[in-house]
Amino acid sequence: MPSRTVVVDGANVAYAELSDEGVPKVSNLVAIYQVLERRGYDPIVILDASLRHEVDDPRQLEGLLAHPPYRQAPAGTDADYFVLETADRLDGYVISNDEFEGKEGEYPWIEERRVPFMIIRGQVELYEEKLEE
Repeated sequence: MPSRTVVVDGANVAYAELSDEGVPKVSNLVAIYQVLERRGYDPIVILDASLRHEVDDPRQLEGLLAHPPYRQAPAGTDADYFVLETADRLDGYVISNDEFEGKEGEYPWIEERRVPFMIIRGQVELYEEKLEE
């Protein structure tokens, strides 16, 4: 049975709802973290190193990275590896709309523990049937 740990694919979440300028939003990361925490989960948000150059508010992102639940993958590496490996080691869920094609052999649990989501006008909608309550 998966734990209450939830690993968030940060880039996927940041791009879920774009700013008026068409760039990924840092507020998406904050919103999903808050929803998961309120529901009793222990979220870990893993971000691509390049995301800081793409988001609407790089300063806010830097502030988030100063707190342990927000982690940045090393530059030049595939953040998906760290998302999946962390979830595997902690027996946690993954919040992402990425289906991680080609990774099912190494992580056969992806189908059961990947939780799709949407962000609509800043509000997070999780596919709750995937989460155990």
